[in-house]
Amino acid sequence: MNLQQFRFVRETIRRDFNLTAAAKSLYTSQPGVSKAIMEFEQELGVQIFERHGKRIKGLTKPGQAVAQVVERINHEIDNLKKVSDEYARRDQGRLVIACTHTQARYALPSVIPAFREQFPKVKLALAEGSPTQLAGMLLNGQADLAIATESLAQTPGLASVPCYRWQHAVVFTSDHPLAERYKTQGLLTLADLAEFPIVTYDLAFSGRRHIDEAFGSAGLQPEIVLAAIDADVIKTYVSLGLGIGIIAAMAHDPQQDQGLLCAPVGHLFGQQTARVAVREGEFLRDYIYTFISMLAPDLKPAEIRALIRPNI
Repeated sequence: MNLQQFRFVRETIRRDFNLTAAAKSLYTSQPGVSKAIMEFEQELGVQIFERHGKRIKGLTKPGQAVAQVVERINHEIDNLKKVSDEYARRDQGRLVIACTHTQARYALPSVIPAFREQFPKVKLALAEGSPTQLAGMLLNGQADLAIATESLAQTPGLASVPCYRWQHAVVFTSDHPLAERYKTQGLLTLADLAEFPIVTYDLAFSGRRHIDEAFGSAGLQPEIVLAAIDADVIKTYVSLGLGIGIIAAMAHDPQQDQGLLCAPVGHLFGQQTARVAVREGEFLRDYIYTFISMLAPDLKPAEIRALIRPNI
């Protein structure tokens, strides 16, 4: 058996057992991939893939166990390449950051310029998605780290650290009935918010679960007239009079959102914690640890390393 066979098996699984797609991603031929897999199975003495005619349909039971070992082998091979890069080119490389739109738009602008100043030869890329999608990007090797509020800490195969805390805010137009109420009351209540149509995040984003749980615990059923994946869309429709908006407080910019008033509602929906995650067992370049420390300034670099790779 050889490393090429390991790569072919892994890529076939990743491409949903499509040999043509696997071959294309590996810049080789489909018959070559098929032959290498069959030789690998013959050498092992077990059938890895279930077949229907010439088509691969899935993994056999022993194939499931083999696939886990093959993934670990390929993962460590990737780590070896990263170790080599780390010592050959310490200050250059590529960093793919998986994040939500809110992180990309409002959290990262304070970090990326400082990082670029320290590591000008590192090429950065942002990959946006839902928290669940971000976790998948890490597990599939499509990103180096991910930043989100939900899912990351509970996803098997990922290691994460807290980077900062945030709270929700409600936004509304200056002529909205809630404006006068906020002026006289100060803190708004769940009942105040439930009186009006609400525009807020999609169920997969930015603490939406905490919003729903708070209203549910209070016995209230708010009218969610529109759910969106980012705060800019929410604010647009609030400005159009569709309703009040519940967003991450950091997404309100007094200069850009001059037509909207903003009231903090962390007392209603609780404090949220954004986390930065990497794949468990991943070898991380030094500049990735630096980037994480910029996101989590309250943690020392040694603490970050201990939390992310406790056995190293």
